[in-house]
Parts: sequence; C-alpha cells; structure tokens
Amino acid sequence: MNTVRLTTAQALVRFLANQYSERDGQEQRLIPGMWGIFGHGNVAGIGQALLQAATTGEADLPYYLARNEQGMVHASVAYAKMRDRLAAFACTASTGPGSTNMITGAALATTNRLPVLLLPSDMFATRAADPVLQQLEDTRGGDVTVNDTFRAVSKYFDRISRPEQLIPAALAAMRVLTDPVETGAVTLALPQDVQAEAYDWPVTFFRHRVWHVGRPVPEPAAVERAARLLRNAKKPLIVAGGGAVYSGAETALRAFAEGTGIPVADTHAGKGAVPWDHPCAVGGIGSTGSYAANELAREADVVLGIGTRYSDFTTASHTVFGNPDVTFVNLNVARLDAVKHSAEPLVADARLAIQALAGALKDWEVPADYRSRTRELITRTREIEERCFNLGHSPLPAQTEILGALNDVLDDRAVVINAAGSMPGDLQQLWRARDPKAYHVEYAYSCMGYEVAAGVGTKMADPSREVVVLVGDGSYLMMAQEIVTMVSEGLKVIIVLVQNHGFASIGALSESLGSQRFGTKYRYRNGDSGQLDGDVLPVDLAANASSLGADVLHATTVDQFRTAMEKAKAATRTTVVHVETDLYGPNPPGHGWWDVPVSQTSALDTTQAAHNTYATHKHAQRHYL
Repeated sequence: MNTVRLTTAQALVRFLANQYSERDGQEQRLIPGMWGIFGHGNVAGIGQALLQAATTGEADLPYYLARNEQGMVHASVAYAKMRDRLAAFACTASTGPGSTNMITGAALATTNRLPVLLLPSDMFATRAADPVLQQLEDTRGGDVTVNDTFRAVSKYFDRISRPEQLIPAALAAMRVLTDPVETGAVTLALPQDVQAEAYDWPVTFFRHRVWHVGRPVPEPAAVERAARLLRNAKKPLIVAGGGAVYSGAETALRAFAEGTGIPVADTHAGKGAVPWDHPCAVGGIGSTGSYAANELAREADVVLGIGTRYSDFTTASHTVFGNPDVTFVNLNVARLDAVKHSAEPLVADARLAIQALAGALKDWEVPADYRSRTRELITRTREIEERCFNLGHSPLPAQTEILGALNDVLDDRAVVINAAGSMPGDLQQLWRARDPKAYHVEYAYSCMGYEVAAGVGTKMADPSREVVVLVGDGSYLMMAQEIVTMVSEGLKVIIVLVQNHGFASIGALSESLGSQRFGTKYRYRNGDSGQLDGDVLPVDLAANASSLGADVLHATTVDQFRTAMEKAKAATRTTVVHVETDLYGPNPPGHGWWDVPVSQTSALDTTQAAHNTYATHKHAQRHYL
C-alpha cells in the first residue's frame, strides 16, 4: 500500500480539497474552502497545514479569515443555503472560547438542516500538560472538554484522539454533510497535539471522491394514496417549504399548481418557489402569514405540505388549519417530517414526487368556485400590502414603508437577508419574491446576528446577485464585525441598517402579553423609576459601520431611502444605508396567532387582560390526529 507521511492536519486539508458532490450530473466542490480564526490550539496544526497547502500547491483549500467564530459559521450556512446544500465550508477555531463561540452557529445549521463542517480545536489527547490554557477541568471525568457541548447541536460528532481515527471519521463526516435527510452541523474535535502528529496515510485516502446526492423516487402506492386524497378534496392547499427549493422543484411546483388550481402558500424557507404574482400564489402562512393564505388554511380540507417541517410559526401554533376534518399529505425527503400531523406520508425527492402527483392528477382540478375564492382573497391581500407600503407615516417612516420602497428598487434576482426581530414577520406578509433564492430569511433558529455574516456567505455563493442585508439595530449590535470581512474580501454587499432604538418585535409582543414593553428599549436608566425608560441613548451605528470600513449613506424619509438605495446599487464597495423608523410601527395586520404563554396569575391589570385573550386563543389549538 502506498503511503505518504503527513500530520493529521495536513492529511485533513488534503482530504477536504478532494471531496466533491454531484446531483443531476453536475459536479462541484463539496468543501470550497475553510474559514478560521487562529489561536494556540490550531495555529501550528490546521494553520500550518493550510499554509503548506497554499505554498506548495499540494492541496487547493482556500482560507478565509473571519472576525468572529459564530459569524464564520453563519457565513458558511448562508453559502450552503444558496448552493442548495451541495457545498459546505469547513470552519477551524482554537481551543476554549474560540471553539465554543461556534456552538450557536452549529445549532442554527442543524435546526435549518444546512451542512457545515466544524473543526474545533481540543485539549491535549496525551494530557501531558493538563490543565492547559482554556481547559475546563471536569471532576466527573478526564475525557470531558467544552467541545462535548457540540454533541447536542451536531448531526455527527467525533473526537480524533489518534491520527488514524481521522480516516473513518472524515468519511462519516462527508456522508452526513451530503445526506439531505441527516445534514446539519458536523463536528470533528481536533486535539491540538494530534493535529501536529505525523502518520503514514494511505494515498488512496486522498483520491478524488464524489459524493452523489440522489433523488429518492416516490413509491407508486404512496403516490396513489396521496392522489386519492387530493382528488376528493374540495378546498386543498399547498404549503411549500425549503425542501421545494433545495430539490430544485420550483418549475414542477408551478406547473402542478397551474394544472390543478391548488393555491400555494409558503413558509419562510419556501418563499419564491412560486412567484408572488403567480395566480396560485397566496403568500406566507401561519403566525405572520398573509390574509389569503391563512383564510384558505382555515377552510382547507386537504393540506399538501412540500418540504416543510411545520414549525409553530407555519401552523400558527396548531391553530391556522381550522377545518375539523382537515387531512394532511406530507411530501418530504425526511420521514420525520412526512408523518407529522398524522399525515399520509410521501417520502421522496420533492421534484420527482410533484411530477408523479401531477401525472396521477392530470385529469383533475379544483372546483371553479374555489379558484374564484382564491382570486378574491389574493385581491384583498394585495390591498392590505399596498396600504402597508403607502402609510405616509410621520415623523419617522414605518418599517413597512421601507420594505415597500425596497421591493420597488431591487430586481428579481437581488437577495434579501434577514433573521430576527420584527422584520421576518413583515417580510413574510409583504415581500414579493419571484426567485427562490431572492428571499433569504433564516427563521428556523431566528438567530440575532446572523444577517451581516450571512451576507458574506451569500455573496460568495453567487457574486452575480445583488445582496441586501436587512438588519435592525438589535441584531446589528449582536454581530456586525463581519463587515470587516466583506471589506477585506472585496465583497460588495448592501446593508440596510434599520434603527428604531429598541427591540420592536419583542416590544410589541411584550405589550400584547401584558408586560408593557418592559426591558425592550435602548434607553438611559431613569433615576426616578430605576428602569431603562430614560432618554434615547446617543448611539451612532452609522459611525460604527463606517469605522469598520463600509461606506455609509443616510436616509430619514422614504424618498431619501429610495435615493440612497440607488446610490448603493451603483456602488462597488460594501455600503450601509442607515434609516431610522418608528419603534411602534405600525406593522402589518395580524392574521394568525403564536403561542407564548401568559402568566396565569398577576397583580398587573395588563397581564390579567392578556391572559384572558390567551385562554381564548388556546381553545382553537389542537393536535391533528
């Protein structure tokens, strides 16, 4: 057997550079590069290996410097999302806090079912120098390190305590990364001494290896069972989730909707699978869903879920599907999701299964009066949207007016990124996506701080698109440092920084739950009340963005915002458009509910009233059995 002597880190770099994914005959790099921040735990291991690879040309694995370990995972996840889970970055971090900073990103990746390879550095496998800098000593066992916290948020975890363990672990890692059912964060913990330890590796370990991402074929009997339910439906509804996008099923879904007349609602991950102006498109569904989608959901007798995991925001906490006899047909590559809500499962690739259903229903369509009902609801929904876009609110504009202007100035391929705050709810109702990659809202983990870092990964995944990061001041303050990475990598991203001096979403939620917006404003502490309800803080986030290397434009009105956006589009550098909006909205009208428990007993009148409202909503909540 031919071997080559390399360190564990050198072997890992060489291995990763030779991994490829393939679907539908299209082959691409599975691991296009590695993000990292170096410390004593990885600078002489992974760091040396990357340097040697770049210097000698023995492996092609580009290195990208992040400014925060959580941020580099977010950037990697955004890249994987744009590439339909067919490519995933690796991320290296030093021991201790460098590694544990990645845990939130790992949870986000796994919750969203998006692949990322995490390489946290670990303590000495030999334990020769215990306790080393940044080592947690656990009295329960000598083999416990902080990296064990990755186990709960990873789809695969292994600790490489000897060089030769890398061979099965690396292969297992690639298997999970390329499995659409199992994918998420994959973690290989690398003790710092093992990274630098040499071993004689089989040369075949480094061969060009292609991981084929298949399309599971639907079982004919399952197709027929699903088709039978749909044929008997009078008011069916499709809920399109992320699986419809990741499988590239948009064309098949649009044709299926046109042929059958079944209206299509969407989740955050599925928005754009059917263009917003398609005659069957009824918008977002659930807690922050559109009027049309939620009205149809309340009446639906059969719901066809395509690639959705049915989060509580999609189901409005099990209240939006109001028909007492509603039946679910769930088309999903993962059986976990296919059987939810006591559904008739159709476990298969979304594109293939939609095509099979279309064949089984080629002579069937919804009743004419149901098509008419759908058109009427869409017209009513458009009227609601236009009112939100044209409020004429003053002295500060409403956030919905900014979104309306943004809808107007961006082309169909521009990618809008968001994750947390009040904007996801506004976007789900109001954003008019015509391209399945144009709407990039992370709402499985809804992680504050995702947006700016995601802008980096998204632009890297498709430089031909305009990338627009929508971020509120709360999320910006969580993690804005990857602006520096945008600048250093020469990436042109537009950041729309919406400042309202507080947590608009949670503030409104707090008020609706009787908690009076407590602790949700950015204010001085008031000497009289002792609370954070004094004057507005003199925070200049625009100056902060400028100090990180971005160009900054200011807007105080909707017209000024439009002008600033045109300048930002014409720019060649990362540009921040700073605009202030009214903390108190108004936001789009609510058409759904979200289950957030209210105190059952309270001395506050506002909380007592909120609990009465909460109890009323709870009566509509049920399991779908």
